Amino acid sequence: MQASGIITLTTDFGHKGPFTAVMKGVILGRFPAARVIDMGHDIPAQWPPEAGFWVSRAYRYFPKGTVHLAIVDPGVGTERDILMVEADGHTFLAPDNGLLGPLLDRVSDKTVFHVDAKRLESIGVADPSATFHGRDIFAPIAAELASERIRLSDLGNPTGDWIPGWVDEPVRAGDHVTGSIVTVDTFGNLISNIDATMIGEFGQPVVRIGQRQLPMQQTYGRAEPGDYLALINSFGVIEVARAEGDAAEGLGLGRGAPITVLDSPA
Repeated sequence: MQASGIITLTTDFGHKGPFTAVMKGVILGRFPAARVIDMGHDIPAQWPPEAGFWVSRAYRYFPKGTVHLAIVDPGVGTERDILMVEADGHTFLAPDNGLLGPLLDRVSDKTVFHVDAKRLESIGVADPSATFHGRDIFAPIAAELASERIRLSDLGNPTGDWIPGWVDEPVRAGDHVTGSIVTVDTFGNLISNIDATMIGEFGQPVVRIGQRQLPMQQTYGRAEPGDYLALINSFGVIEVARAEGDAAEGLGLGRGAPITVLDSPA
């Protein structure tokens, strides 16, 4: 796989302090030609499922050979493993804490490695801090992979084991599909993990969430201001919104809320 020179960053670091900038500095210090793109740094603190969701939905919009670095790492400094993955022409780097679990479950053609800490010295990584592995371990690995100076096999051991995702995958049973809200965007839209493909055969799908049953619409403008609706969003999953309003606030729901899509008779 030929590297594109692009590295994406997804973290829960937020925008207060120099943490993300320092990671970029380390990457550019090792690989000045790198193109570093922020996927997002407002992932809820210590909530790997949302980072994994966005990475698994967004990576395909980048050129093949991109390195996707995702860090939401409540176990930083412990004995938790680090995963390096080649899948679908892309490279993924993240803590082995469930962040990449859903992606790994979906892709069939993949190569997965656990980083061998003893080999990190080969790329000049020694005595990393206990609290900032993003700077001391992840950024150097990402830079070396993106520059094609190393391959995954140079730093890791092949594995078939990884921590599964924290959020149960959607399940279809007869005339309904059940799933969960994974994230809430800046508009208050409740975004689920139910793929549109799971309801493709439904004649007249209806979404049930909280105490409401909502019709499926094609776009936000099909509903009257203040009305709730469900639709298939731009990332191909079921979303619950409120026209010109905040669905999460109005419904009092957020991450982890159950959601069901029913095949209502026409």
